[in-house]
Amino acid sequence: MKLSARVVAVAAVLATAACAPQTSGDSSSDKDEKAGTLRVWLFQEVGNKPKEKAVDSVLAAFEKEHEGTDVTVEYIPVETRAQRIKAAFNDPKSAPDLVEYGNTDTAGYVRDGGLADVTEEFAAWDEAKDTDPTARQSVTVDGKVYGAPYFVGVRALYYRTDVFRELGLDVPRTQAELISTAKEIHAARPGMYGIAVGGAYTYGAMPFIWAHGGELATGKGGSYASALASADARKGIEAYTSLFGDDNCPAAKCAGMGGNDTVTAFASGKAAMAIGGDFSHAAVEAGEVRGKYAVVPLPGVEAGSIAPAFAGGNNLGVLRSTSHRTLAVDLMKRLASKKAQGALFDGMGFLPTFSDVREQAAAKEPFVKPFAETLAADTKFVPASPAWAQIDSSLVLPTMFQEIVSGRKSVAAASADAAEKMDEAFGAVG
Repeated sequence: MKLSARVVAVAAVLATAACAPQTSGDSSSDKDEKAGTLRVWLFQEVGNKPKEKAVDSVLAAFEKEHEGTDVTVEYIPVETRAQRIKAAFNDPKSAPDLVEYGNTDTAGYVRDGGLADVTEEFAAWDEAKDTDPTARQSVTVDGKVYGAPYFVGVRALYYRTDVFRELGLDVPRTQAELISTAKEIHAARPGMYGIAVGGAYTYGAMPFIWAHGGELATGKGGSYASALASADARKGIEAYTSLFGDDNCPAAKCAGMGGNDTVTAFASGKAAMAIGGDFSHAAVEAGEVRGKYAVVPLPGVEAGSIAPAFAGGNNLGVLRSTSHRTLAVDLMKRLASKKAQGALFDGMGFLPTFSDVREQAAAKEPFVKPFAETLAADTKFVPASPAWAQIDSSLVLPTMFQEIVSGRKSVAAASADAAEKMDEAFGAVG
């Protein structure tokens, strides 16, 4: 079989997947066949060919070593991943053996009984020791490992070097300086946001909460309680929402903006600063500001500190229903290996989850440096609870920010209401 033939069309099965049941029973398999066909689901990316090339290289070596085994890969749309993957948990006959999934989905998929516990295999994997702690946390639920980190993404501060030079401004060293600098820029250039912010930009707001000592929630072992109404969290919420208004980013325009909107505003020249990811680099390079910007870690509260960033990214997991567990775990480790992650960075720009490989990437590509520094300083993750998917999809945090910037509620009232909604979600899952 030619490698290019491995990509299987997926459109025909989307309709039936959308109608499939959404909860899982005990779908574990007692079989562990050492040959046959392995099915893999990976996410379809914008400009997917480099990813396919990196994956095909791994598959060629895998099939060569495992005689009588071949692999078929489906690149599935990210937008429909939830129903497809949950449907697969209920139908082992149509389920893949190995799947790529978003790292915030781990706890929910574990609750659904879909992912295999690979704690022993992960511990025995030589390369696992170099996985950064937050990436390791993203595959861990209640002390057990349910996959291998595939790549990681974080955000930092993009700023216009020409605007800062023309206005005689220094790069902000603290969040207080960031806020004052943004307002100074907007005063000097009313047609430009000092910094583009969004009321629906949850992951851009989280570093402000964390930098002030706040947390989204406290707890462990699947039992969490919201911490949004704490004094420290409120300080961070107040700092972030202070950037909305006629002196920087008017609420009427910015309250509904998400992360992509803020990056687009920066790339098009409408903002002097924006909080964007390593994954935003290509879009900014393709914009009006190419050659006129730089990136630094988002500052924390104290001068010289870096605000903790949300560590996003994707993982690879073996399904409990696989009848090829040993082969699937081997392929998972190969796809998530240092060599494969390096190739994925070269082709797609995705940051490796291994600290040493990321350092090599930073040496190769200068734009990686501020993101690598952010990862090395401190990163945070969402609560490892299946409730997080509900909290996220029901827009609890965006609603809170929007209520504040619109003037409908105070920081205290909005954060208290958001905390109550989070606690209801946490309580619903036990």
